Amino acid sequence: MAGKLEGKIALVTGGSSGIGLATAQQFVKEGAFVYITGRRQAELDKAAKTIGAQVKAVRADASNLNDLDKLFAQIKQEKGKLDVVFANAGGGSFAPIGAITEDHYNQIFDTNVKGVLFTVQKALPLIPNGGSIILNASVAGIKGMPAFSVYSATKAAVRSFARSWTTDLKERGIRVNVISPGPIETPILDGLGQSDEERTGIKQHLTSLVPLGRMGRPDEIGTAAVFLASSDASFVAGAELFVDGGTAQV
Repeated sequence: MAGKLEGKIALVTGGSSGIGLATAQQFVKEGAFVYITGRRQAELDKAAKTIGAQVKAVRADASNLNDLDKLFAQIKQEKGKLDVVFANAGGGSFAPIGAITEDHYNQIFDTNVKGVLFTVQKALPLIPNGGSIILNASVAGIKGMPAFSVYSATKAAVRSFARSWTTDLKERGIRVNVISPGPIETPILDGLGQSDEERTGIKQHLTSLVPLGRMGRPDEIGTAAVFLASSDASFVAGAELFVDGGTAQV
C-alpha cells in the first residue's frame, strides 16, 4: 500500500535530532524523499544514517540567508520542487524579565522567527500549488511561564505567521499550519537546568502539568506532521494543532 506522502519531496529544518529527526523518519516511512538540515555536519550525517534511504543531509543554519539560498538552489537542481516544508529549526535559552540581554533576544528571535520566515519565503518558488507548509511552535506561545517570555513571544509570532500566510497564499492553495508541542522528551530539555538534579526536577514538574501524565515522544509530533502534510488534512489551513497531552487545553 502506498504511503501518505508517496512521491513527495519534503524539507525538515533542524532535522538532526529530536522532533525534526523523528518527523523526517515518519515522512520517509510514508514514501517521501526528505532533505534534513542542521548546523552540525557530524550530527546530520548520523541522523541521515539513522533514517537510512530516501534522505539527504545538508548543513545549513536556518537563520543564515546565504545558507538558505544554497540549500534551495541544491533542492531545485536535484529535485525541482518541494511539496512539504516543515520549518522546525528552533530552540532557546531562558531568562526572566530583568535578566534579558540583547544577545539573548537576538539569538532566539533570529532562530525561531527570522529563520522560519525566510525558510518559508525562500522555499515558495519551489512549492507547487496545493503544497503544505508546517511551522513548529509550542504551547509556550499561549502560556505564561516564568523565564520563558522571549521564547514564548517567538512561538506566538510563529503561530501568527500561519494565519497571515494562509491568506497570502490562498490563491495557490498552499496550506500553512502550526504544530504546537507540549513537553516532549528531546535534547532541548537538557538546557533547562544547571545540574542533573535540577534537570530531573524540571522534567518532573513539566510532566505534572500534562493531564495524560507523561511527556510526549518526538514520533508523536512526527505523526501529527504527516497528517498535516498529507491529503488527510486537505481542508485544514491556518490551524494550530496542539500535541501536548492536554497541557494547554484544560
